[in-house]
Amino acid sequence: MSSSVGVGSAGGGGTDIASLLEKAKELDQLKKDQDDIVVEINKIHKKVLASPEMVDKSVDAILLKLRGLYARAKELSENEISASNALIGLLDGLLQSGASTAQKKKIVAFYISEVGEQKKKRIKSDTDSARFSAASMRNQLDQAASLKGEQVAARVKSDDEKDEWFVVKVIHFDKETKEYEVLDEEPGDDEESTQKKYKLPMSYIIPFPKKGDPSSAPDFGQGRQVLAVYPGTTALYRATVASHRKRKSDDYILEFDDDEEDGSLPQRAVPFYRVVALPEGHRQ
Repeated sequence: MSSSVGVGSAGGGGTDIASLLEKAKELDQLKKDQDDIVVEINKIHKKVLASPEMVDKSVDAILLKLRGLYARAKELSENEISASNALIGLLDGLLQSGASTAQKKKIVAFYISEVGEQKKKRIKSDTDSARFSAASMRNQLDQAASLKGEQVAARVKSDDEKDEWFVVKVIHFDKETKEYEVLDEEPGDDEESTQKKYKLPMSYIIPFPKKGDPSSAPDFGQGRQVLAVYPGTTALYRATVASHRKRKSDDYILEFDDDEEDGSLPQRAVPFYRVVALPEGHRQ
């Protein structure tokens, strides 16, 4: 960045074009940071609206996160005022400098050119990010569509107290509505004997690891809480990994919550392809 274009004042001071450009750049970055904060706040709002039960589980954490974001937004707003005042002062110095009209035109042209270049770079960066986000979403939708015919873990029921997860089969995925149509192939004894279909959002579905590809499956260490299929059923419950596995193809040894026998939790073997990460805010 050149700083050779400047205007001297009668008092020996001056309005340095580099200072103008630096403050303009700072102001532009502050606006971008504020936009990022708004995006994060909106993400939390959408998450809570999509899964209201999260509030019951982690209300303090949500409030603290929101408070931190709003505090940061306030700080950025105050910094924006400071940067704007500094720019006003620099421009006042230029107006009062006694420079000729030709000098002022030269400075303004250089300033606009440099600021314009900064904005072009920012727009390109934002456009690239948007393209990446769009590509990422398309990839997610393609992956969701590829699950047709596969068994997955699905949150098929939810009330004020608990979530119910079952093994279901994906019949169809609608890319427009971003909804799965799934089939519960083995309804319980207390339900209708016929197989039941559900339409569920993407957030209610967790793909299982591939049975024939243990290397691509996540490796949950000892003490980690997971969601796993209880042996002999198609229901998934929260469990804790009880011991370390030697190979990724080995079964997990799990202790399921609320599975007490004679005052202790029995350890049960579950295939690695029937164990997934515990969803955030899971209630049982």
